[in-house]
Amino acid sequence: MAASLTERDKKVVWHPYTPQKYMPEPIPVAKGDGVYIIDTNGKAYIDAISSWWVTIHGHANTYIAEKIYEQAKTLEQVIFAGFTHEPAVRLAERLLEILPGKFAKIFYSDNGSTAVEVGVKMALQYWWNKGSAKRNKILALNHSYHGDTFGTMSLSERSVFTLAFQEKLFEVIFIDPPGQGQQYNGPWDEIACFIYEPLLQGAGGMNIYEAAALNDFLKQCHAHEVICIADEVMTGFGRTGKLFAGMYVQEKPDIICLSKGLTGGTMALGVTACTEKIHSAFVDEDRRKTFFHGHSFTANPLACAAALASLDLLLQAGCQLRIERIEKHHKQFLEQLRADARFVSHIKNLRSIGTIMAFEIESGRDGYLNTIGMDVTQKVLQQGVYLRPLGNTVYIMPPYCITHEQLQKVYDVLVQVLETVV
Repeated sequence: MAASLTERDKKVVWHPYTPQKYMPEPIPVAKGDGVYIIDTNGKAYIDAISSWWVTIHGHANTYIAEKIYEQAKTLEQVIFAGFTHEPAVRLAERLLEILPGKFAKIFYSDNGSTAVEVGVKMALQYWWNKGSAKRNKILALNHSYHGDTFGTMSLSERSVFTLAFQEKLFEVIFIDPPGQGQQYNGPWDEIACFIYEPLLQGAGGMNIYEAAALNDFLKQCHAHEVICIADEVMTGFGRTGKLFAGMYVQEKPDIICLSKGLTGGTMALGVTACTEKIHSAFVDEDRRKTFFHGHSFTANPLACAAALASLDLLLQAGCQLRIERIEKHHKQFLEQLRADARFVSHIKNLRSIGTIMAFEIESGRDGYLNTIGMDVTQKVLQQGVYLRPLGNTVYIMPPYCITHEQLQKVYDVLVQVLETVV
């Protein structure tokens, strides 16, 4: 008898963020369809977290697929040092029109971690090129998460994600999110840049903080010539209700990092945009001031075509209406939970922003290692819903194409499961 896909997988594949002892069997997926992930037995699961926050228009979107197919018949890949192509140029033009700030240049990479690495390297080399190499310290936020490469681990709060590598990470000055505690008061003349996830810290626990407080701190940073880097890898492309979280604040970043929803979740692509002030520091006869960074698949034509198609869908009026509908229903559901006497003493910190809602289950210590999240995942899967809590932090972040009925099913299943786990 032939081995099943799951059995074959367990022999040869190492899955991310997955304890290798006693790990749940991976679900063999046959296809995706809109909000649904469909396994090889035909069972459908509502993907209520957009497959790690990327699939904003749903699975197997035919419009995006057609654009990728058309591009694949023309040009699938070309080295981006010395060459260019229409999808990359057009995508840069369109992004610069809508980004929250006066950005001048687009630098392509291939995922969120590398987009952030590029941004921080740009900021540090900016000061080196200016002859101010001593200005090399970085400000970041407590509860932050910026990726899993060594540079982005250094920028992230020290946690279980970075535990095995603590001694290898470079020094970063961590401060509380604006409005939530102690801020940085100097000295400023050694600070190169400040990196932040605007308004919503994702993997750090879906932590929401105030736009006004962020605006005040960005203004303070700019007053001291600190380069501000917005990590909008997760918050970009409509997640917080606006196209970008930076649109909630008046003070704009000097560098912005993007990925995840950039291609509608169909292809790997990263973007780092910078202002002309940053770019001008690299325009010099001294070739040592070149930005020596690149990736084999920089500005991959297929990925750029997917991103252009995703933008087409995102910028339609109907998409914004769907985002607003999800936001409205999230708020209503949170009010329902607050009023439910069964859960008053068992769930806390109910919150939402845009298409994202979250809360914590009171169950021992807070944090990623709390196993109640795994329990929630297994129970909701049995009822055709996929959620993946961050430890005891439960969140919903659906594709924008989800219907009211589908979203209501997610809410109903979650309530049923809460009854069994709290």
